[in-house]
Amino acid sequence: MDIRPYEIAIPAAEVDDLTERLARTRWPAALTSGWERGTPVPYAQRLTERWRTFEWRAQEERLNRLPQFLADVDGQPVHGLHVRSSRDGATPLLLCHGYPASFVEFATLAPALAEPEDGGPAFHVVAPSIPGFGFSTPLTGHGWDLTRTASAFDRVMVGLGYERYTVFGGDVGAGISEQLCLDAGDRVIASLVATDPGAIATAYTPPTDHLTPEERERHEALKAARAEDFGYLQVQTTRPLSVAYGLTDSPVMQLTWIAEKFQEWTDPSRELPEDAVDLDDLLTLVSVAWFGRGGDGGANLLYEAAHSPMAWARTHDRPQGMVAFGEEPLMRRILDPHGHLAFWAEHPRGGHFPAMERPQELAGDIRAFLASVPVG
Repeated sequence: MDIRPYEIAIPAAEVDDLTERLARTRWPAALTSGWERGTPVPYAQRLTERWRTFEWRAQEERLNRLPQFLADVDGQPVHGLHVRSSRDGATPLLLCHGYPASFVEFATLAPALAEPEDGGPAFHVVAPSIPGFGFSTPLTGHGWDLTRTASAFDRVMVGLGYERYTVFGGDVGAGISEQLCLDAGDRVIASLVATDPGAIATAYTPPTDHLTPEERERHEALKAARAEDFGYLQVQTTRPLSVAYGLTDSPVMQLTWIAEKFQEWTDPSRELPEDAVDLDDLLTLVSVAWFGRGGDGGANLLYEAAHSPMAWARTHDRPQGMVAFGEEPLMRRILDPHGHLAFWAEHPRGGHFPAMERPQELAGDIRAFLASVPVG
């Protein structure tokens, strides 16, 4: 496999083009200030102006302080972070991001895991972007579902010299983690996934026959509250190309498309996305999606996932753990009702993007989980 070092260097013409497009935005009528119909226009205008004056080069330099790679997997570029620890005996760790993120989601977490200040367990961290996301672009063909992505990530890990490794994932990254446990077998030492209350309010919720009547009522209320949150999913799992035009051509659509998910999926006690995550980090993530044309790839991944067979009947013996962010007692009642997981941790604050919202707590959970399972 061809794996080589990589450094981000967005051409000045592309940076200038983004600034000009943002300045020329055509705005819809500002008929509401709430989020019930999508990102409100006044907020979008403020965020767009902040992005227009954003110092991309400073963020580019910050990201380039983290070692990166670019691999060729069956003709598909796969880019990511590769932050090796200076510590002897560090454990290889694969980080799998979710939707609508990229390797940027782990830009703070990766160095903290590689060089822990408290002397705790250290990791050689690999954080690739899913094909079609971040700089794992352009998408060179169809068929990049979770199974194929998991296979690509496994090949990257072996290509980087890691015959055995641990894995962490959230959202679709959790699906990739599970697929790796199924397909990579003993190469996966253990798998930890992150979840939040939204995970138990979808069509893929595990069986709930064991819930009490009161718990079932609560569960139905959670699902009802999320019912209008899935418009993005309906479009992208059926007509990904239709929305890809806007996400590729309009930076404001790409910005508001991602900002809306951060508003809806981060810690509900936070009013705005920048109250839950650092605004520069959010705009860096959006910038990478824009420069990498990741809107197209993100839409295609959801389409592929929705049209791929699920491995419901397959099992594996890899140790698994789960860490939950957000205060909701039903999460463990539904996701681990019998206490079969090797590790469970809960945090009252946080949400769908814990690596950006609560990186210190997540790092502690990863260390605690891996300390609880045999590495040899």
